[in-house]
Amino acid sequence: MTTTTDLAQTIEQPDADSAVGQSMTRLLRPHLRSFAAVVILQVIGALAGLAPLLAVVELGRTLLSPGPIDHVHLWTVMIAGAAGLLIRLLCTAASSGIGHVLDSRVQLTFRRQLAASLGRVPIGWFSRRRTGELAKVVGEDVSAVHPFIAHAPGELVAAFVVPLVSLIYLFTVDWRLTLITLIPVVMAIALVPLLMLPARTREQEAYDAAMGRIASSVVEFVQGISVVKAFGGGERAHRTFLTAADDFVSIFSRWVRGMSVIAAGMQLALSPPFVLLVVLVGGTAPITSGGLAPADLLPFLLLGLGLTAPVAALGHGFDDLQAAGRAVGRIKDVLAVRPLPEPAHPRPPQGHRVELRDVRFAYDADHEALRGIDLVLEPGTVTAIVGPSGSGKSTLVQLLPRFFDPTHGSVLLGGIDLREIGSRELHQQVSFVFQDVRLLRVSVADNIALAVPRASRDDVVRAARLAGIHDRILQLPCGYDTVLGAEAKLSGGEAQRISIARALLADAPVLVLDEATSFADPQTEQAVRRALATLSGDRTIVVIAHRLETVADADTVVVLEDGAIVERGRPADLLTRGGRFAAFWRSHQSAEIETHDGVLRGDEPR
Repeated sequence: MTTTTDLAQTIEQPDADSAVGQSMTRLLRPHLRSFAAVVILQVIGALAGLAPLLAVVELGRTLLSPGPIDHVHLWTVMIAGAAGLLIRLLCTAASSGIGHVLDSRVQLTFRRQLAASLGRVPIGWFSRRRTGELAKVVGEDVSAVHPFIAHAPGELVAAFVVPLVSLIYLFTVDWRLTLITLIPVVMAIALVPLLMLPARTREQEAYDAAMGRIASSVVEFVQGISVVKAFGGGERAHRTFLTAADDFVSIFSRWVRGMSVIAAGMQLALSPPFVLLVVLVGGTAPITSGGLAPADLLPFLLLGLGLTAPVAALGHGFDDLQAAGRAVGRIKDVLAVRPLPEPAHPRPPQGHRVELRDVRFAYDADHEALRGIDLVLEPGTVTAIVGPSGSGKSTLVQLLPRFFDPTHGSVLLGGIDLREIGSRELHQQVSFVFQDVRLLRVSVADNIALAVPRASRDDVVRAARLAGIHDRILQLPCGYDTVLGAEAKLSGGEAQRISIARALLADAPVLVLDEATSFADPQTEQAVRRALATLSGDRTIVVIAHRLETVADADTVVVLEDGAIVERGRPADLLTRGGRFAAFWRSHQSAEIETHDGVLRGDEPR
């Protein structure tokens, strides 16, 4: 049987010497006194709860026994039973209250630890995780610990203390009938190992995975609902969710078929009619032979049900305890993610020349996303990264702000390996604009000043003007003080311009744009490109681009394919060669609205 200590030990965090690696045992340690109070109160309540049953038994035996009735004994028994009932109610209420308060505190601790851990893990780690999966860990999985904290102590105590005391009492009455009364309990317990077979465990894990897929598909569908409505892709958009739902139904049906027979057998064995039948049949022979007084059958009829009730309650909570264990395992996995190591002696970069030397990177051992990348990004230049989907463009640019470290080779900023630069210093040197923008539920000004909290309003407005979003902000209900999400909502292109304004205000010498104008209209993109050209100076700018205007404005184009650089050079030179870039240009030219009248400006000096 799993105890509180055992479960705490099974969820111990292996990464104990880091802030993120605090073990669950350490998280629970400050609450051990409350746990002890819950258990002690449950023990007292469970023992006191037997008093009414024993009082009824003693009353029956006294009233049914021959001879005069001892009225003093009757009143003593009744008072003891009433006092036991009152003590049980008080202790159970106190234990439940303390347990639920403790549960709230532990869940708060877990969520704070998860928030702190997720704030330290490499940003690139999130790119390999679905939003729904992480939301499930922080939300549902933390809540799933509730039965272990708030209910398991009481159920475990009741499952041990009540039967133990009842058995001791019944053995003093008749040991043979006591063994007969235990038959239903033994039958139910014999079925428990069948619940823990490897096949049942695999079905539970498949069930949890299917639930995670449903959560992720719902989140993805809701986030893209506007696009679905605009382009009439409802059927395709629903397909992922329907597939996940059908998969869940299949797995759930298989799980139910495997569990139904076992669960039905346990319920039958522990049901009151079956218990009473076993006791009555077992007591018939001793009573008819004169070996047992009829009144002595009464305690077995009453306490026999008391023997099975805790086991039945524990059986009902078995699924919750298993779910809590699996949830804790997923929480532990998130807490175990190591942050990128900080240098013991940080070195500041000497300038902002970016260099990648024989860089390789793999998300898993089966496939390398980047293979042998050698690239130099000079200050004062704009480098456009182009290539087909899955060629490694986003992976490459995410190495520059050190969202993760290369598996081989090195990335240098100002001649210093990024692994030797402190994270605070690196964040001041490299600014990143994501394609998928997330705005906080704060004012527009605070969203823009996210990287520079003490920026003046004039600086915020200047950045917004450069990003082409100033006029739109003035149209909001409270201008720059409008709280996004509560007082106003922005379109995808407007949100991207807020993100670009944020990056411009940060004024980092290295600016990385991961398709940062993908939602912008041509006029807005043109304004942003003019802003970047104005601000470029000696900045090192890297852009993942699909639009020809952005590519044409670049000093250097790098063409990626299957994780390797296949071409690089000035856009006009690459177009003349007639290679991969020329094919890219031709395939996109017909889809572009503006083509700069066919004039390439990337070969002009800056």
